[in-house]
Amino acid sequence: MKKLLKLVLAGALAVLPSATAFAQTDITWWDFLSGGDGVRMKALIKEFNETHPDIRINATTLEWGVPFYTKVQTSTAVGQQPDIMTYHLSRFPLAIPSGILRPLAPEELAEAGIKKENYVEASWNSASADGKVYGIPFDVHAIVLYYNKNILKEAGLLGDDGLPKGLDGLDNFNAALDKIKATGKVQYPLSLHTDEGGSMWRVFYTLLSQQGGKFIDGDEILPGDAGVKALTTMANWVSSGYSPQLISYEASIALFTSGKAAMHINGVWEVPTMTDLAKNGNLGFEWGAIQIPVLMGQPATWADSHAFAVPNSDAKPITPEKLKAVLQIIAWMNEHSLSWADAGHIPAFRPVTESAEFKAMQPNATYAKLADTAVFDPVSPLAGVAGPIYEATQNFIVPALNGQLDPEEAIEQMREELKGQM
Repeated sequence: MKKLLKLVLAGALAVLPSATAFAQTDITWWDFLSGGDGVRMKALIKEFNETHPDIRINATTLEWGVPFYTKVQTSTAVGQQPDIMTYHLSRFPLAIPSGILRPLAPEELAEAGIKKENYVEASWNSASADGKVYGIPFDVHAIVLYYNKNILKEAGLLGDDGLPKGLDGLDNFNAALDKIKATGKVQYPLSLHTDEGGSMWRVFYTLLSQQGGKFIDGDEILPGDAGVKALTTMANWVSSGYSPQLISYEASIALFTSGKAAMHINGVWEVPTMTDLAKNGNLGFEWGAIQIPVLMGQPATWADSHAFAVPNSDAKPITPEKLKAVLQIIAWMNEHSLSWADAGHIPAFRPVTESAEFKAMQPNATYAKLADTAVFDPVSPLAGVAGPIYEATQNFIVPALNGQLDPEEAIEQMREELKGQM
C-alpha cells in the first residue's frame, strides 16, 4: 500500500511542472482589419501564439468604422471589453476625453521594453495627451501617388531612376497632366475616388497642410483662404477632365490598373493590389508609388496610424497579469512588423524601417520619408475615421469638386456645419 502511495505521489509531482509550464494567459483581441491587412495580422497572431505557449491571443475581427468604435464604447461601459484592440490614432482625441482608453504608465512600458525613441515621433505624440500615453502606434499609413512608368516616360516625365520628374509645384503638376493627356494613351491623367468623403478628405487635408493651413485653429474652422484654394484645385482637376467625376473607389482603382489613367492617388494599402496584379502578369505596365509631390508650398501628406490600445473599464479593469501579457504582445508585434509592411504600411517602429530588409522593399522604402512630414487629423472630437469631419467632407467637399457646388460656398457651409458641433 505504501509503495502504491509513493508511486501515485511521484506521478502527481511529475505532472505538476508540465502543467505549470503550459499555463496560459488568455488574451481577448479585437480588430477591424479585413482584406490584405486582415490576412497579415492573422498570420502575425498565429506566429505569436505558436512561439508563446504561455500566452494565447483569441482574436475577433469586427466591422470597420462606426460599428467598431460604438461596440468598444458600449462594451467598456459594462465590463465586456477586450484586453487589447486596434484603434486609429485619429480617433484618440475623441476617445481620450471620454475615458475609453487606459493610460499606460511609464513603468509598465519600461518593463515591456517599449521606448518612445523607437517610434515615429508624430505617431507617438498622437497617441499621447497631457503627458500620458494611451496607445502604441503600429504603422503610418498615408496617401501616395501611384504612377504608370510607361506613360510618364512617353510624356517626358520619368527620370533615369524610374521616378517621376517635373511634378513639384501646382503649375508644373497641371502642366504634367496636360502632357500626359496629349499622349492620347490614357482616358485620364489622374484617377481620384471622387464620390466619397473619406478619400477626398485625405487629398483635401494634404493640400490644405501643404499651404501651412489649419483645419481647426482655436474656435475657428478653416480660417483664411487655404481651404478654398485646396478645394478649387481639386475641382479644377475634375472640371478640366484630368480626373473623373463622381467615380467609386473600385472604379478609380480599375482606371489605373487597366492603364486608362496614368496616375492615381490612394492609400498605401493598395500596394498589395498593384504588387499582386504585376506578379500575376495582369497589370500590363511598370508601376511605382511616391509620396504626394509638394504642390502647394511645403511637404505634407495626410496620414493616420493603426495603433494598439487597452480599453479602460471601471466595471472590470484589466488585471496586472493580462496587462503584462498585452504589452508583451504589442512589443513583439512591432518588432515583427516587417511583414506588416507588405500591406504597403510604413512600420512605426524605427528599428524595422531602418533595417536593410525594409530598405530593400519597394515602393515602401521610396515613400517612407513621408512619415517625417506626415500630418495627422486635427486634434479634435470632430476628427478621425468616420467622424463629423468625414461626414462634412461628403456633404460639401464632394459636391464642390464634382461641380455641384461653388468651392467658396462649400467651405463656408462646412464651417457652419462643424461650428455647431464644436
